[in-house]
Amino acid sequence: MKRLILALIVLLAGALPAQALDIQTVDVPGVGTAWLVENHSLPIIAVQLAFRNAGTAQDPQAKEGTATFVAGLLNEGAGDMDAAAFQQRLEELAIEMSFAAERDESFAVMKTLTENRREAFRLLGLALSQPRFDADAIERVRQQLFAAVAQAEQTPSAVAAKRWYAAAFAGHPYGRPKEGSVDSLKAITRDDLRAFAASHFARGSLVIAIVGDVTPEEAKALLGQAFGALPEKATPAPVAEVKASPPAGIEVVNRPIPQSTIVFGHTGIKRDDPDWYAAQVMNYTLGGGGFSSRLVNEVREKRGLAYYIYTIFAPFDHAGIMLGSVGTQNERAAESMAIIGTEITKMRDGGATEAELALAKKYLTGSYPLSFASSGKIAGELVALQLDGFAPDFVAKRNAYIEAVTLDDVNRVAKRLLSPENLHWVVVGAPDGVASTVPAK
Repeated sequence: MKRLILALIVLLAGALPAQALDIQTVDVPGVGTAWLVENHSLPIIAVQLAFRNAGTAQDPQAKEGTATFVAGLLNEGAGDMDAAAFQQRLEELAIEMSFAAERDESFAVMKTLTENRREAFRLLGLALSQPRFDADAIERVRQQLFAAVAQAEQTPSAVAAKRWYAAAFAGHPYGRPKEGSVDSLKAITRDDLRAFAASHFARGSLVIAIVGDVTPEEAKALLGQAFGALPEKATPAPVAEVKASPPAGIEVVNRPIPQSTIVFGHTGIKRDDPDWYAAQVMNYTLGGGGFSSRLVNEVREKRGLAYYIYTIFAPFDHAGIMLGSVGTQNERAAESMAIIGTEITKMRDGGATEAELALAKKYLTGSYPLSFASSGKIAGELVALQLDGFAPDFVAKRNAYIEAVTLDDVNRVAKRLLSPENLHWVVVGAPDGVASTVPAK
């Protein structure tokens, strides 16, 4: 019943206007500074946290998947509770708790009814500071990861992305599969899992956002209780700065399926680049704006070549990429690729128009409040802003950065960042008239 109540409350929770967010900073002795948004309209608290330098880029060589493995085990028993007892306690109190590892960080998400806040935060802290890593839980999660790896190998989009990253970041941790492989997962021991948690989950690398029915004083006490037992400093391995540099050309992964899934891209920019906002406006017009983008219009709408198509600029801590994807029938893969290359060239050489600039700005500023449509989304945004090094007032200032982008900015950035001749294409399927021109990595 409590879980049903929590679900209904989440469903009924409305968006808070981005400009109306009152983001407070809460100094938690011995832990650090958390960002807090109070909202006492509903009896619910959402928390998201991240540990810097604790993602899959930290996986030991030949033991890829370690960070993902650890994340899968954090709610499988902690302290004096085994997996069954821990999960039963979460279920009894309708506490939602999950963990994940991305390339640069590991994340935790927790949601609880206000009445259960003390136990919820206690359990969250216990999961991070005293994970059990029991043998039966390890083998159960290992089997789940084996299944996930097998499924990914049968999913064209996952295969294409894995091959693209391997080519773009050859020899760098970003080029290794986040989920690991069957062989690497077999090699990971309990000692490896314990060592990863002990060396990466520390107060000094912790980023916290808390949103909902909680005051600053309550948040300070709850966060101190949850994370005060963590070690002070993490000891991550250094990760080198890197430029995504896949070889220009085509890599075909032959699969007997009726359509081709294509991933394409080249190097991009990091989040702190001065041209970041101009790049977002430019990319909206190129391929990030749905039906307003040139690629969707030319490839899907005019010619009916694709089921979907998009482009993004994605930043990591140590690199940036421009990445796109398209799904099309095998017999139309070559045509789709040719039009994509042509449109990227047109954007680089000819730039955008004033009308496209206005449309991009209208969408990018108007849609920003949707990032704050629930307490969970707000917490996620606040963690992301902290990881990017921004202050709480960024939320109020962000749309002004978009509005400040000029047409000259967009067109200059298009020339700087778009390089159609350097695109690396990974095509998974049986594409007619498309052959590999570069070796697989």
